[in-house]
Amino acid sequence: MPSTDQGSLSWLLQQFQLKPGKPAFANGLRTLLALGGPVAVGILTGNGAASAIAVMAAMFVSMVDVGGAYRQKATAMMAATIGVTVALLLANLVSSTLWLALPTTFIVIFIAGLAGLYSSVAASVSLVISIMFVVSLARFASFPDLSTVLLQCLLCLAGGIWAMALSLGLWVIRPYIPVMQAVANCYLSLSKFVELASQRVLNPEDLQDWAQKFLQAQDTVTQDLTSARTTWASVWTGQRAMNLRGNQLLILIEDANQIINSVVAEVELLAIASQRPLFSGLQREIWQVMAELAIALQSLSEGITKSKSSVHLGNLDRTIEALEHQWEILRSQVFNQTSDIHTDEYSDLVNLRKIVTSLTKLTQQIHTDAEIVSDLSTGKRRSQIWREISPPAQPEGFSFIDTLRDNLTFDSVLFRHALRLALITTIAELVASVLQLPRGYWVTLTAVVALKPNFGGTSQTTVQRVLGTFLGGIIGIALVVLIKNPMAIAVCILLLIFAAMSVRPLSYSIFTILLTPVIILLLNVISTGGWKIGVLRIVDSLAGGLLALLGSYLLFPRWERQQLPTQLEKTMRANLVYFQQVIANYLNSRQDAADSINRLRHQAALENANAEAAAQRLFGEPRHVQGEVEPVMTLMIYIRAFFSSVTTLAEHLREFSGEYQFTELKQLANAIIPVLENLADALQNQQPPQPLPELDNYLEAIHNEIEQLHTARISEIAIHPNTVTPTLKAVREQTTLFTELERIVNEIKVMHCAIALLQK
Repeated sequence: MPSTDQGSLSWLLQQFQLKPGKPAFANGLRTLLALGGPVAVGILTGNGAASAIAVMAAMFVSMVDVGGAYRQKATAMMAATIGVTVALLLANLVSSTLWLALPTTFIVIFIAGLAGLYSSVAASVSLVISIMFVVSLARFASFPDLSTVLLQCLLCLAGGIWAMALSLGLWVIRPYIPVMQAVANCYLSLSKFVELASQRVLNPEDLQDWAQKFLQAQDTVTQDLTSARTTWASVWTGQRAMNLRGNQLLILIEDANQIINSVVAEVELLAIASQRPLFSGLQREIWQVMAELAIALQSLSEGITKSKSSVHLGNLDRTIEALEHQWEILRSQVFNQTSDIHTDEYSDLVNLRKIVTSLTKLTQQIHTDAEIVSDLSTGKRRSQIWREISPPAQPEGFSFIDTLRDNLTFDSVLFRHALRLALITTIAELVASVLQLPRGYWVTLTAVVALKPNFGGTSQTTVQRVLGTFLGGIIGIALVVLIKNPMAIAVCILLLIFAAMSVRPLSYSIFTILLTPVIILLLNVISTGGWKIGVLRIVDSLAGGLLALLGSYLLFPRWERQQLPTQLEKTMRANLVYFQQVIANYLNSRQDAADSINRLRHQAALENANAEAAAQRLFGEPRHVQGEVEPVMTLMIYIRAFFSSVTTLAEHLREFSGEYQFTELKQLANAIIPVLENLADALQNQQPPQPLPELDNYLEAIHNEIEQLHTARISEIAIHPNTVTPTLKAVREQTTLFTELERIVNEIKVMHCAIALLQK
C-alpha cells in the first residue's frame, strides 16, 4: 500500500515538473505590454469593458508567438490576427439562433481540427481561433447591431496588430537572433546529454532508469538539432549566398551532429569496457573528462547566446591530460606482463585505448567550436577552421489540396480527431445553452483545449488542466476574498500574467495555475460574482475535462496498438538503411559517403524518437486496450541498442583503412540484411518473422580471426612496443568492428523474439 501511495504522489508531482530550459521572461514582458496597451487605452477613453476584445485578441496572437525565423513567426501571428477577427465576426452573425450557431460551431471546429495536417504552427493558430469563436459566441454576440459588430472587429484587429508590432518590431534589426538561439539550445541539450552519458562511467545501480533518461536526452538533442537546421534554412532561404556568420552557425550545427555521434559511440564503448577489470584503472579519469565536456558544451551555449569573445576550456584540457597520462601508466603495467597477458585482456586494453582516443578527439572538436563561437562575436574568419558546408536540404513542397484530400478518410488520425473535436464542442455548446449554465462556455473551452488526437495526450492534458484550474481557482478565490484595493488587484493581475507567460514553455500545469486567478480577478473587475466565479471555474473545468475524456474514449478511437506496428516498421527500415550504408563502407573502403551516413543516421534517429513517442502514447492508454506491452518495450530498447552499435561502427570508419578485411564480413552482412528486411515485413504484415539463419557461424569465424590478430600482436609487443606495425593497425581497426558485429547479432536475435511475441 505505501508503494501505491508513493507512486500516486510521484505521478502527481510529474504533472508539475518543469521541462528543461529557462523561463521566457522576455515573452512574459512582451505579453504584459501587449495586454497593457489595450487596457490603458480603454481606461483613458472610458471604454474599459469594450477594450476586453482587444485584450483577448492581443493575448491570443501573443500565444502563437512560436519563435523561429522571422517569416514563420510573422506568418503565424498575421494568420492568428485575421483568424480571430473572422471568428468574432462569424460568431456574431450566427449567435441569434441556436440551430444556426450549432452547425456553424461544428464546421468551424472541424476545419480548425484539420489544421494540424499542415504543421504544429497551424494547429496553434487554429486553437486560438477556436477559442475566440467559442468565447465570442457566448460573450460578445451583438448581432444585428452592425455598428457594434464592426467596432468589435476593429478592436480585435487593433489588438492583434498591436501584439504583432511588439513581437516583430525589433526582429528586422537583429535577424540572426533566432538562429543563434536555436544553435545555443542545441548545445545546451548536448551538455545535458553528455552529462547523462558521464553517469554511465559510474555504473549506475538502476541501469534501466538511466538508459531511459539517456535515450530521452538523445531524442531531445536530435529534435533540437532538427530545429536548428530548420531555423537556419528559413533565415537564409532565398539568399544567393550565406555570409560569414551564416557559415559559422552552420558549422556549429553540423559539429553538434558529429558530437552526438561521438557521444553515442562513446557510451556504447563504455557499456562494453565497464564490465572488465581493467576499466577501474581509468574510470575516475574518464568520468572527469566527460563531466568537463558537459560543462564546456554549456559554456559554448552561453557563449553563443551572450556573444562571448572567449570560452574557457582550461579544466577540460587538464582532465584530458590526466586521462592520457593514466592511460600510459595502465598500458605500461599491462605490457610489463607480456608473458602473462591473455588475448581477452589485450582486447580490453584496445577498447580502453579507443575510449581515450575518442575523448581526445572530442576535446579537440570542442576547442574548434570554441574558436568559432569566439569568432561569432568578433566577426573574424580563421582560415584553419573555415569550411564550406552544403546547406541543409529543403523539404519537398506539398500540395495543400492533395494533403487534405488524402486525409478525408477514417484511416486518418487527424480526420478522426477533427470530427471528434467538432462533435464534443457542439454537444458542449448545446448542453450549456439548454441548461442555461452560468459561464457554460468554460466547459466548452476546457474540452477544446484538452482534446488531443490520442487518448494518452487527452488524459495528460485533462489532468494538468483540471489540477491546474483547481489549484489556481483556490488561489483566485483567496485573492478575491482578501484583496479589495483596485490597485493591488491590478498589480496581482500583472504579476500573474507575467509569471504565467514566462513559465508557459516549461509547464502547462503551472501556466494554468497562474492564469486561472487572472481570469477570476478580471471577471470580478468587469462584473460581479465574487468567490463564486472561482468555484464555477473549477466545476466547469472538471466537466469539460470529463467530456474530453469521454469523447476521446468513445468517439472513433484509434488506439495506438493499431498504429504502432506501422511506426515500428518505418523505424526498422530507417535503421536498416543506415546499417546498409555503414557496412557498405566497410566492405568497399569508401571515404566519400560521410554526408550520406550523417543523413541516414539523422533520419534513423528521428524515427527512433517517433517510435518512442508512439510507445509512450500506448502506455498512456487504458490498460485493457494496450495488449502486451513487454514485447513493445523490449523491441524499442533493442532497436535503440542496434542504432547505437551502427553509430559506433560509423564513427569507427574514420580510423578504418580497409587494408585488412575479415573473410566472413561480407557473408555476415549479406545474412543480416535479409533478416532485418524480414523483421520489417513481419511488422508491416503483422505476421511472425521467418526463423533466423545461423549468424553465429559467421561470428565464430570472425572471432577466430581477431584472436589470431591479438595473439600475433602480443608476440611482437616485446620487439615493437611503440611501433605501429601492420598487425597493430589491423588490431585497432578490427577489434571494434568485431565487438560491434557481435552486439548487433545479439540485438537482432532479441528483436526477432520480441516481434514474434508481438504477432502472437
